[in-house]
Order: sequence, then structure tokens, then C-alpha cells
Amino acid sequence: MVRNITLCVLATLTLNGFTQTNEKQIKKDITFLASDKLKGRGTSTNEEKLAADYIAKQFKSCGLSPKGSEDFYYQFTFKKNSNPHDTATTSIPERKGINVIGYIDNKAENTIVVGAHYDHLGLGHDHNSLDANPENKIHNGADDNASGTSGVLELARYFSSNKIKENFNFLFICFSGEELGLLGSKKWCDNPTIDLTKINYMINMDMIGRLNDSTKKLLVYGVGTSPSWVPLLDKTNTYFSIKKDSSGIGPSDQTSFYLKDIPVLHFFTGQHSDYHKPTDDVEKINVSGEKKVLDYIVELINATNSLPRLAFSKTTAPVSTSTKWKVTMGVMPDYAFEGEGMRIDGVSDNKPAFKAGVKLGDVVIKLGELNVKNVQDYMKALSVFKKGDKTFVIVKRGSENLSLELEF
Repeated sequence: MVRNITLCVLATLTLNGFTQTNEKQIKKDITFLASDKLKGRGTSTNEEKLAADYIAKQFKSCGLSPKGSEDFYYQFTFKKNSNPHDTATTSIPERKGINVIGYIDNKAENTIVVGAHYDHLGLGHDHNSLDANPENKIHNGADDNASGTSGVLELARYFSSNKIKENFNFLFICFSGEELGLLGSKKWCDNPTIDLTKINYMINMDMIGRLNDSTKKLLVYGVGTSPSWVPLLDKTNTYFSIKKDSSGIGPSDQTSFYLKDIPVLHFFTGQHSDYHKPTDDVEKINVSGEKKVLDYIVELINATNSLPRLAFSKTTAPVSTSTKWKVTMGVMPDYAFEGEGMRIDGVSDNKPAFKAGVKLGDVVIKLGELNVKNVQDYMKALSVFKKGDKTFVIVKRGSENLSLELEF
């Protein structure tokens, strides 16, 4: 098949035979996907279908081959209770999601998967917003995850129009239903449109649009899923301060691939106070920072071109995956924090922490009688409480330790 790469070439810059990721195109994609017109891209909504159509159009313009079950689309059904107080499973209606999938066939033995979820919280009806009163507010999800989706589109443009002969094929997937429990990636991995045994590795991008230009902090999860990852990440990094996490299991779509014994990496520029709120808007995206992340991923992928198929390694699951909570403080941890304790990166209005006086930047060092040295300790401590319990939380604020009364 002769690819129609005219539009892709126009959307990229060319230098010495190498196409470069395009900052203007990245911003254009995020601006459309995170616009009020798409009403937050809630799974199963008409607006999510508009987003899917936009993604499919971009794949087609780059000459990608459709690799869904129906052209570029991979439709699936699921049941998800949007009312947590309704326990009658017979009343849960069947809903539909749509993954969007494009393919570059380089006639190679193995394939690299590049993915991101494009769904978000819509109008706040699924009880996963952190806004105090989320109903009927548009949650645009510019960082979560229009940023990652634009990354998939830009890498599709790059690898469909560069002049390097890759030793692998590419599968680009934009997932639906991630916010409801990794549904789109799970459904595809259970019934894939290519042979899973021929996948070399999977790259996932979730929230890559808020790079801090001062700290240059980039979080990369899944580095323990192949012995090749850490040397490759270090070799190709000339800019970022990288925090590595070995686990293949995490709260995004790379998990579905790891559970099929596929090496994975998940790129993430960090948590922020707009997470799962209507305030996650395009104006707050660091577009030049995202371009740097994408250029780094390009370098990493190109570095694997001369290597044999990557070996897969099992990793230890994080403690939090088996911990159950009946309550929440209503805070967002700073996952990039490397000091002792759990630094607060966001406080939700009218939640227990807010009412107790916890502030952005506080570092939790004790919850009740349990010491908190990291996020995992905090999760363990939280699991012992139930609704109505009263306790205290000790936070470090500047040089002072404060004990605050807390009621769940």
C-alpha cells in the first residue's frame, strides 16, 4: 500500500530527512479535543464519538491502515453503574465504547503499540470527579487525556512520514472507557485485532501536558517490565529529571498490556490540582514541554530499532492495588515528591482535608497513629478508617509540624 503522507508532511517539520514533532499541531489537537464542543468526551456520549471521528480522520490522513473491528473503530459494550447507591444489577443499562486504531505495516515480525485514552469525565455524571459539585459541568480533560491523545496522533504523523526504515510495525490506539476502569484497553487485549505474541512493547501516555520547566520532572512507570528499559531511558535522556517506577501495574492502560506479559512504559508529567476537575483546560497545557516529551519517546523508540525483541519481566505490584478504602481525605498526592512523607498537590473543596485546614504543599507525615513516609504508607493508613471516624493528621508546613483534627 502506498501511504498518502502529504497531510502528515505538511503537519511536521523536516530536517536532514528526519521529521520532527510539531508543536502547533500538538496544540491544535488538544484544543479541539478539550473544547466545550466535545463536552468532556464522556464514554458512550455523542461527543466521544465526535472525538473518535476526529482521531480516525487524523489516522487516515497519515495513510495509516485501519485496524479496528470496523474500519478504524473497535466498538465494545459494557455495564457500569453510574449510581453508586443502586445495587440492583438488572437496572444497569448496557453502554458502548469505541477504541480508535491505526496501523503502519512495515512488513516486520514484531509491532510496537503506542496508546493513550481519549475519554474523560464528560459532564461529571459518573461520580469520578473531584469537583465539589460536578454535575453538568464540562470536564474538558486537556491534560487528562487530550495531551496523551495528541501525543499518539503526533507520533503517528512522525512514524508515517519519516524516512528511517523501522524494524517493527506500529499500532496506534486511542482507548475509550479508561476513566471507568481501563475498559477499552482490557476489551482490546482480550480480543485483539493483531497477534499479541507479536507485540514487542507498549508505550502509554497519560497526562503528559503539564511538564514543569523548572524541575523538568518526568515520571516513567513500568521500567521493571524489561531489563532493557533503564539503560535505554538513561542513554536517550539529555533533558529530563526522570523518576522511575518499576511496576507494570498502575492506574492507566499500560496495565492491560503488562497483564498479557508485554513490556510497557507509561509517561506522565505529574499530578496537579486540576485533576478530574472542570478546570483542566487547554490554557494550562505546556505545549513546548509536551513536544520535548514526545521527542524523547521518539528517541527511545528509535534506540530500540537495532535491538532484538525486548525481554519481558514480571514486577512486584504496588501495595495500593490491593488496599481497600471506605473513606477519602479529598487530597491529591504529589507522586513526583521524593522527600519523606506525602506531599499534597491538591485539596478538594468541602472534603475532610479541606475542612481540617490541610493546604496545598503540606506534607502528611502521620495519619492517626500510623506514620506516613510515602504514598503507600498513606494508602495503608487510610484503609483503617470508615465513614464517621474522627482522628488527626500531622502535616509538615514549612518548618512547622501541625496536628489537625480530621473527620471522615
